[in-house]
Amino acid sequence: MLRGSTVITLLESNDMHRSVLALIAISGVAFAASDPGTFNSLDIFELEVASDPQISPDGANIVYVRQSMDIMTDRLRSNIWLVSGDGRRHRPLLSATDDFSSPRWSPQGDRIAYVSSAEGRGPQLYVRWMDSGQTALLTNLRKAPTAITWSPNGTQIAFSMFLPGKEPKLAEAPATPEGAEWAPPVRIIDRLVYRADGRGFLDVGNTHIFVVPAEGGTARQLTSGDYDHSGPLSWSPDGSTIAFSASRIEDHAYKPLEAEIWTVDLEDGSLTQLTDRVGPDTAPTYSPDGSTIAYRGFDDHKMGYHNTVAYVMDANGENQRALTADFDRSIDDLQWAGSSKRLYVLYDDRGDRHIATLSMRGDIESQVHDVGGASLGRPYTSGGFSVSRKGTFAYTAGTKYRPADIAVARRGAAARKLTHLNDDLFAHKSLGQVEAITWSSPAGDLEIQGWIVTPPDFDAGKKYPLILEIHGGPFAAYGPHFSAEIQRYAAAGYVVLYTNPRGSTSYGDEFANTIHHNYPGQDYDDLMSGVDAVIAKGYIDEKKLYVTGGSGGGVLTAWIVGKTDRFRAAVVAKPVINWISTSLTTDISAFMPAYWFEKAPWEDPDAYWARSPLSLVGNVTTPTMLVSGEQDHRTPIGEAEQYYQALKLRKIETALVRFPEASHGIASRPSHLIAKIDNILAWFEKYED
Repeated sequence: MLRGSTVITLLESNDMHRSVLALIAISGVAFAASDPGTFNSLDIFELEVASDPQISPDGANIVYVRQSMDIMTDRLRSNIWLVSGDGRRHRPLLSATDDFSSPRWSPQGDRIAYVSSAEGRGPQLYVRWMDSGQTALLTNLRKAPTAITWSPNGTQIAFSMFLPGKEPKLAEAPATPEGAEWAPPVRIIDRLVYRADGRGFLDVGNTHIFVVPAEGGTARQLTSGDYDHSGPLSWSPDGSTIAFSASRIEDHAYKPLEAEIWTVDLEDGSLTQLTDRVGPDTAPTYSPDGSTIAYRGFDDHKMGYHNTVAYVMDANGENQRALTADFDRSIDDLQWAGSSKRLYVLYDDRGDRHIATLSMRGDIESQVHDVGGASLGRPYTSGGFSVSRKGTFAYTAGTKYRPADIAVARRGAAARKLTHLNDDLFAHKSLGQVEAITWSSPAGDLEIQGWIVTPPDFDAGKKYPLILEIHGGPFAAYGPHFSAEIQRYAAAGYVVLYTNPRGSTSYGDEFANTIHHNYPGQDYDDLMSGVDAVIAKGYIDEKKLYVTGGSGGGVLTAWIVGKTDRFRAAVVAKPVINWISTSLTTDISAFMPAYWFEKAPWEDPDAYWARSPLSLVGNVTTPTMLVSGEQDHRTPIGEAEQYYQALKLRKIETALVRFPEASHGIASRPSHLIAKIDNILAWFEKYED
């Protein structure tokens, strides 16, 4: 997936499974009720999270997507709620068994467009009138509309949508006899990118831009060709053009980061290319006066990580200039701050997510730094915002102890939290306390940051087992954010250390690229010295150390047990075990050899093998469990199976936990999040004595 730096990572995608209480018992450990005063497994079904906050043009109201866990369907349910800017009027706007998403205010603030699959039609575009509460179905689409954007006068709505093409065909199959039951037809594949994690096999086709009358009617296609045209979309203030990002080049599948800013004329459909360089230019947005377009991008130097820079240019593409070239953080979002003189931008710094003002001179001033809480499983940086015409912004505000709520703020004024979605759950729960820690790594003398989470009844005079939990990516960041997984480990009596070793984002370009063509490597030293720093506090039982991590963290966990036997047990989740097999079976095969290695695997197999945890399996003595989704296309389950078989052949204690129907985001359905946590705890408990 693409993350803030526009660099593809190994992070989780969103896919889940169905069984609610079917937890895999290991060593006779079965599901049991926990202390009701601490955070337990079934409490995961009680969690709620606010996402996609959309503030009205006048700043008086915010609509947002309220996500909850349905224990009967084992899925996230998304409804749309409304809260006034003073927090007094908090109520459901669109709430039912159907999912509702992507609410967007009309420019006049009198209507909301949204997407729903009501009435079994599949995802369609609807509009709700705010004064009457009446709704209307606008479209009859074959695929889901995305990047919904109102025209300035409120008469049209633009969106992007995938259009299926013609599937390749070779031989003509003979007719099936009447009543016969033959096997499903064969699938012919002739593309480089033919499957994607969380989506499975991809249909042939491309994403195009459409407009539809805001009162319903026929959607009109604006773009065409064998290219993808991506949102977000931005209308010029006069409604004559729409700006977007696209890679309209030959062999674009082989250049996964390439993209330019384009505009399409609403009258005649003509396209104009505004940027032209090696690297991605994305997320264009017209200034309120229409004179300027702001956008994000970077020059592609084939590094593992690039800071994404905020740019502005004249509306005709001239006078392009970088506003944050000297700001050593990646800009993850930008929106005009109620005028054409200033932007709001989103960036991560040392694990905190900030919303800041950005002047046309490049001056950055942080306004809030508690954006987050949208990632329930592990404490990744997350969250977003939107801005009113007057410069007030609504955002997802999280803490160490709460998932995201809705808050509002404006430049120079204190933020106000408007919702408290999980206070009912946590009012009578004791959570693990989260404390920041830093230490110096012996490799390169880098300062490394992490967080210690202690059990709810922590007593510094006692000794506790320690879990080292490692994030994926590797170009990603943990921070002081709520994490169901970490809190469950703490509730089970463990001290937990989670960290941002070298390669993590939010510490600048140089820190991230310390692992360029060297991952895994000295990040091992960062992690081991972090464990030593926690042990030095005096409350860790050094004979009860455990380690786990997922995706990029799974790579590092397998690397660790190949280099040391200090951990009593390990859990390697959805890992890369063999870089050669991964690079040729992953859904990002165009990216991995080009950015994470110097050459293709057949040109330099030794480099791939030297960084593969499988090369160290002969050293492993630690009992090591493998966890993987059966439909994982990012780090396919064959990686976990290789390591499992190798450990079995060496007679090392191991187990393989397979998550049916799950993609790389194995913990995206609530029951799978529970199963992941409880089986990791069961594996560690098996080796307590």
